[in-house]
Amino acid sequence: MHAAEEARSTVVHPTALVALGARLGQGVVIGPWCSVGPDVTIEDGVELISHVVVDGHTRLGAGSRYFPFCTVGMAPQDLKYKGEPTRCEIGADTVVREHVTIHRGTATGSGLTKVGQNVLIMANAHVAHDCVLGDRVIIVNNVVMGGHVTIEDDARIMGSAAIHQFVRIGHAALVGGVAGVEADVIPYGSVLGNRARLIGLHWIWLRRNGVQSDEIHRMRKAFLTLYPKNGCAEDPFSVRLERVRAEFGDNPRVREILDFIDAPSRRGLVRPARQDLERAETEGA
Repeated sequence: MHAAEEARSTVVHPTALVALGARLGQGVVIGPWCSVGPDVTIEDGVELISHVVVDGHTRLGAGSRYFPFCTVGMAPQDLKYKGEPTRCEIGADTVVREHVTIHRGTATGSGLTKVGQNVLIMANAHVAHDCVLGDRVIIVNNVVMGGHVTIEDDARIMGSAAIHQFVRIGHAALVGGVAGVEADVIPYGSVLGNRARLIGLHWIWLRRNGVQSDEIHRMRKAFLTLYPKNGCAEDPFSVRLERVRAEFGDNPRVREILDFIDAPSRRGLVRPARQDLERAETEGA
């Protein structure tokens, strides 16, 4: 066998159990004591390090890695689930660390649990049925989420946060550690506390991703128009929303926030933390 062919060959440890019907790509490595179900598709270059269980109608994206004792595609923790052939999909180059549980969808939901590309899910986190995680999301240790949660691209969920079912977390939002999130978080929003409250925008992500100072200042003005300092607002939220739309709606990131607010929601929006808005304004300067 040529070296290139050997590098692309699939390796299954003698102690691993791979069911008939499972589809394995090239260069797949299945380590000791792993279990792969009959309806699983594993794309090229995937590595199951050891003691990994993959079941159901599940697809593991190319180059993704799975650490010991994680489970992917198992039946959801939903009493309405009756064994329907729902699905679970993991994107390319995603890393799933130890003891993570990712459950497949439900027939009463979307039927699909989906994790995007280049996602990092740290140890002991739980991704429930019908959740959708975008690309480049980072889920830190011990995060738990209920069913039907949506987390958009580039969001960061810090350790031991708990996210209520049907909550939406917007693009590049930041959820602080040990936060209890029971409502939607706007794109670029930063929330802390139990229950979580909005303290500003995710300024660090904006700066690190090349957003220029003048645009950050414009976003800060839009944010403070929508959520006035110390909660001192004479006008209702709907009036402030239209003011932001008229004054700042030409900015793509502000428009992204407005579109998120306009979209249907089962949980409403996270409320601002009155006492923290002054700090949020300073951080945005």
